[in-house]
Amino acid sequence: MGMRSHLHAFHEEHGKITEFGGFDMPLWYDGIIEEHHAVRNAAGLFDVSHMGRFRVRGEDATKFLNIIFPSDVEKIRPGRAFYSLILNGAGGIVDDTVTNKISDNEYFMVVNAANREKDLKWLLAKKSESSYSCSVEDESDSTALIALQGPLAVQISRSLCDFDLGTLKRFGFVFCAYAGEKSLVSRTGYTGEDGFEIAVLDSPVDSPDKAMNVWQRILEQGKQFGLKPCGLGARDLLRLEAGMCLYGQDIDETTTPLEASLEGIVDLRKSEPFIGRERLEAQSQEGLRRKRVAFSMIESGIPRHGYQVTIAGSVIGNVTSGTFSPIEKKGIGMAYVPPALSNIGDRFSINLRGVERGAAVSQVPFYDPTRFGYRRKPAS
Repeated sequence: MGMRSHLHAFHEEHGKITEFGGFDMPLWYDGIIEEHHAVRNAAGLFDVSHMGRFRVRGEDATKFLNIIFPSDVEKIRPGRAFYSLILNGAGGIVDDTVTNKISDNEYFMVVNAANREKDLKWLLAKKSESSYSCSVEDESDSTALIALQGPLAVQISRSLCDFDLGTLKRFGFVFCAYAGEKSLVSRTGYTGEDGFEIAVLDSPVDSPDKAMNVWQRILEQGKQFGLKPCGLGARDLLRLEAGMCLYGQDIDETTTPLEASLEGIVDLRKSEPFIGRERLEAQSQEGLRRKRVAFSMIESGIPRHGYQVTIAGSVIGNVTSGTFSPIEKKGIGMAYVPPALSNIGDRFSINLRGVERGAAVSQVPFYDPTRFGYRRKPAS
């Protein structure tokens, strides 16, 4: 039996439970495809309370995080969230995170569930090695985290929140009362769609009334809009269609941001040193041996994690994530390949249990962004 989130009682009654990141979490409720379509066309509700929540605060909080992240934290404005990476000394990815900058002296960081203990130890160790004045506190058990995702998320939230979330820019956040509960609400998510991640504050896991109130109120309000509760199966399918990495599959401590095609969040120009910088500088000068790409099948077949990528029968890489896209109606995936084969349209094969099937490097998101995802015109 794994750990339980604030909303476990609901999942146990209504969902198919599986273990993920040390937690018992819902894999689905009505079905993965039905839940996927709900998020792409209306809205879906996810319990993401299994993820870790850390509070970093103190007069040197910004300086400290500037050595942890390859991004330039000083350039981030208060009231903004940002996606970044915790790196080790070899430039490998310890974890990927979304961090809310409350002020120069305070941050609210969300980390992956399986890495919660590892990340906390890493941050505390690096803080103790430095002279920076700040604290790192694990607030995971005292807050809940709920994700409302989909094109109708703003409409569903209108009568529930005392702040007009429609005015919030993407990756902006605000402290507000959501369903009457004190919350930190950010316009972020892991599906490619518009939506919000709602951190219900002062909500202990052993006293989950506040979290359950928010969850149930959203379900009630969203029913008229076609909202469905969603599990991990739909979440993984949605994030892959959007081209987002899954830690432990697409990225890990053996991959660097440059290899993972995440160079956009690395600022080698910032004056402050950061952990892993020397390795990234060397890679940028010497070149890469492999590169993460997104690909679509141009022949029938569904790629899966671990399948070989080949050219003329020779193995050149491995699939890290793969599935069948209900939108594109074909197999899609991610893989690491030689940089010479990382351009849009480049072709190779995927070994599907002994059968070679053609594939080509694709843009992400895989779907048409004028029809799906947060870039389309939001519903009014």
